[in-house]
Amino acid sequence: MRTLVRSAAFGMMLSGCAASSSGTETPAVIVSPDSESRHALQQAVNSLLGRSVMLANDALTRESSLVIERTPARDPSGRKIEVRDDVKPEIFRLVSRDGQCVLIRESTREQVTLERVRCAAAK
Repeated sequence: MRTLVRSAAFGMMLSGCAASSSGTETPAVIVSPDSESRHALQQAVNSLLGRSVMLANDALTRESSLVIERTPARDPSGRKIEVRDDVKPEIFRLVSRDGQCVLIRESTREQVTLERVRCAAAK
């Protein structure tokens, strides 16, 4: 009987932890983007990737995920070179956590809080 009570109590603690961590993080989109919020997002993505990339002005304003694909190789005339490319695209998620916008790089789970950026729950 004592073991059953301990198991039940332990199970309740685990479910409470899971609920509290998932309850405070929701997929989000950037609200009222301006040059400052676009700059903050650009800097965060560049920092997480370790290289400079070009983002659209409306990145993360309509959906909570951002996919960065490598630019395909081209010949001198500009035509795409057909080569096997095993590089997977980088996926980022924007979440709202405790009132802050947090950008997460899926492949490494690295996170950056976007300062001076307003976000709201994605629809």
